Amino acid sequence: MKEVIIFTDGACSGNPGPGGWGAVLVYAGKQLEISGFAPMTTNNRMELTAPIEALSRLKVPCNVQVYSDSAYLVNAFNQHWIDGWLKRNWIKSDKQPVENQDLWKKLLSLTTRHQVTWYKVKGHSNNVLNNRCDELATSEIKRYRKDD
Repeated sequence: MKEVIIFTDGACSGNPGPGGWGAVLVYAGKQLEISGFAPMTTNNRMELTAPIEALSRLKVPCNVQVYSDSAYLVNAFNQHWIDGWLKRNWIKSDKQPVENQDLWKKLLSLTTRHQVTWYKVKGHSNNVLNNRCDELATSEIKRYRKDD
């Protein structure tokens, strides 16, 4: 399997508010930067959209390492929150419906195609690619405001 490294980040100006997401895909020494915008969203939706968009770019099943500063995203997989949500038909342990189910379902579908390992990184620190993802996400919001 091809080895791919993905860094992702989401941002929101207000929560909810205009949001952006960014991702950097690294394969065979090459990098691809992607980003996007949503006019009215939440930070968590942007954090989920970034890996969805990145994983969607992969044409064949890959061994993927995803790095994110979102505990919401990484813990859902590494602490097996998703397993519990599925067992309870998308209900959290506090008996409330899981938010952003549409995005979680898309992401879960993509992770069944690839072998994905999730890594939590510290946000706004010395991680160059995580910082680049933040720049991509926030630049999408700035571009929206400029066009507004």
